[in-house]
Amino acid sequence: MLLYTSHSYSQTSEFENSLIYINKSQPRSYAIIDSIFKPVETDSLKMKRLLSFSKNINYNDGSCYALNALGVIYRNISNYEQSITLHESAKAYADKAKSDELKIHSLNMLGVVYRRMDIVKPALDYHTKALKIAYSVINPSETVTYNIAVSQNSIGNIYLALKQYDLAINQFNKSLKIEKETNNKLGLAINYHNIGYAEEANGNLNVALSNYNKSLDYNNAINSEIGRVICYNSIGGIFLKQEKYTEAAPIIKEALKKALLLDDQFYIASSFINLGQLELKMDQLIAAEKHLKKALNIAQSYNLKSSISESNKLLSEVNQRNNNYQAALAYYREAVEIENTILTEQNLQYVNDIAITYENENKNNQIKALALENETVRLRLNRNKKIILYTSLLLVALAIALFILNRTKALKRDKHILTLKQDMLRNQMNPHFIFNSLNSIKLYIINNDKTNAVYYLNKFSKLIRKILMASQEKETSLNDELETMKLYMNIENIRFSNEIDFKVTVDPSIDTEVTKIPSMVLQPFLENSLWHGLSSKANNKKIDLKVSKEIANFITVEITDNGIGRIAARKINNRKKLKNNSVGINITKARLANFSEAFPTSYSLEIEDLYDNNIPSGTKVTLQIPTNKLRKKHTV
Repeated sequence: MLLYTSHSYSQTSEFENSLIYINKSQPRSYAIIDSIFKPVETDSLKMKRLLSFSKNINYNDGSCYALNALGVIYRNISNYEQSITLHESAKAYADKAKSDELKIHSLNMLGVVYRRMDIVKPALDYHTKALKIAYSVINPSETVTYNIAVSQNSIGNIYLALKQYDLAINQFNKSLKIEKETNNKLGLAINYHNIGYAEEANGNLNVALSNYNKSLDYNNAINSEIGRVICYNSIGGIFLKQEKYTEAAPIIKEALKKALLLDDQFYIASSFINLGQLELKMDQLIAAEKHLKKALNIAQSYNLKSSISESNKLLSEVNQRNNNYQAALAYYREAVEIENTILTEQNLQYVNDIAITYENENKNNQIKALALENETVRLRLNRNKKIILYTSLLLVALAIALFILNRTKALKRDKHILTLKQDMLRNQMNPHFIFNSLNSIKLYIINNDKTNAVYYLNKFSKLIRKILMASQEKETSLNDELETMKLYMNIENIRFSNEIDFKVTVDPSIDTEVTKIPSMVLQPFLENSLWHGLSSKANNKKIDLKVSKEIANFITVEITDNGIGRIAARKINNRKKLKNNSVGINITKARLANFSEAFPTSYSLEIEDLYDNNIPSGTKVTLQIPTNKLRKKHTV
């Protein structure tokens, strides 16, 4: 147990005077309570004394404050079970005190503990409950505003655990804005570091390093030792990726030294992982294995899932270097299994659902606040009271009727759009495609072709991220669509031994950044060309994608392959007892039809069989997509 006690008579006397003060005044404001006990909040003995004293005088606010402070102390030494128990008790006292500030703070503290344990759902539940209460406060205090920033930061961290980096950055920027307004240096340090982490995951190493250094400056300003540990580890990690091992070594070792002094098992595990990775890069395999096993033991003891996964991955690489392939495979499987408990489709969907819910709660509470202001104004109008009342009721009834009518139409349209988006995502995230792509990448790993393995793994992860993002977007730029198609073809080409010659030609007069089309609309046609046209062909496999502007207010997309043609492909499928799966094309047609509703004219699609001297020589798809929208915006 961590004990931070002061033997100074003056501090002890001051603390006793603080107890006398709260006995007389029993302040209700969190800010006042915190200003009194902030200097001793990390002293477990004094917090236990405050808890006992508050219980004796039935001062629920003080009991709640002391329990939360003790919960943080236990959290910082990775005793998460005890920390959760204390924060739950604090929440009970906050309910007794009927204090929104204390409820919000207690819920956030519970969310932070579960987040540190990588347990996504309860973490998100507690933070969104805190946000719901915070947004319901009409005139929020500084404490409530600060806790909104804490909740948004923690939700951003949950997105990090789920590898949703752009969504995480969005949450961190929301939190950062609040911290800047209040000049909270600790909050600024935390958010700049988290933004750096997300940028690092996106491959923007220089941007990440800049944010880490900003975070370190703020941690130095507030003399936060644990903040320095976090920043040193992150900066060392950047140096590792930049292969600056000489610069990485001292900062990583300093991080470990400080983490051991703090006795925070979470950051001790992280520091051992960084040190082991450095030694692995420098071919110091014995030392690397030793430190990575220490990290793994700590992570397993305290159920730190992310650290368990990371240390297993690195131990897999160490054993692979030592030609101990059986152990390498066992470590790698363990890493994948742990990751799957964090990064699941259910968790992703759960996060998205909850995020939408709390955003709606925010909007609803803003509407309630406006309604309250309008009610106040209405009460001041004494003249023509009955006329105003009856007129208002009539207008409200009319507005409700119109709203219900429009809402019904909108819901029907949104339901149709949602169905199309879900069908599109299922079609793009074909399990066979993912399984076969990973198998292809696995062959590179087995053959020790690390360059190609890393290259295609990066391509594959980027494609999956784009597909997930596309499923949330209603439309995308032509440029992004073409980039995604290049990634898709690059991955699929692995299975064709890179035999396919895929070319993209775009008319220079077309502004691909401005031109909008439905996301992932070209993929089903490319997939058909691959698997129906080219898969049964021996050699000389080509697919040409041409974008032109032959008709005003339209772009024309032509996808041409030199495959065996639709008739021959249909015969092969019949022999294999395969049905012609046109689901992807049908979904695409429905999405194009919905997209075209915002335009004066609809899309057109033509599929043409090509012949050379009456011999099938391929297939050509011609798709014309409208670009000049009506004034009323309507998107897929």
